[in-house]
Amino acid sequence: MDRGEQGLLRTDPVPEEGEDVAATISATETLSEEEQEELRRELAKVEEEIQTLSQVLAAKEKHLAEIKRKLGINSLQELKQNIAKGWQDVTATSAYKKTSETLSQAGQKASAAFSSVGSVITKKLEDVNIRSIQHSISMPAMRNSPTFKSFEEKVENLKSKVGGTKPAGGDFGEVLNSTANASAPEPLPEQTQASP
Repeated sequence: MDRGEQGLLRTDPVPEEGEDVAATISATETLSEEEQEELRRELAKVEEEIQTLSQVLAAKEKHLAEIKRKLGINSLQELKQNIAKGWQDVTATSAYKKTSETLSQAGQKASAAFSSVGSVITKKLEDVNIRSIQHSISMPAMRNSPTFKSFEEKVENLKSKVGGTKPAGGDFGEVLNSTANASAPEPLPEQTQASP
């Protein structure tokens, strides 16, 4: 191997950004003029290749955009396709499948729990409904009680004072309706004497 080839194959560390400049200078002092010239040519060649590749990439991207335009593919469609592909990739993972199974089981358990709660509520409502029917059946007994009879008599007396006389024993519902529909009560004799 001649000295030029040996210089190209050297494995001296390349200084990173921020490293000491003195270290870089000392590395170039150990290279011969010939080696430095060879490295400069290689540097120029690599920079030229990078420039060429950048131009080729720009041309390829332009060509790609033209093909997409001709096919009618726009950014929104690309985004939709990317999202669909991403979602497909996600659903194919084992983590997604495990999570999906767990959520499905949780949903089934919640559904069973809601069904159970619904059954309990239905049973309670049936119990309340039965009690309501039993209460309705006991209403005639309540209507015959002394308290109810006393209240009914007072309402009838009030009705006779307010809306005229009607034979006693009228229906309680009629009494309430006539009282609600009665016009303003006539003044009592005490009120007429007190007013000037």
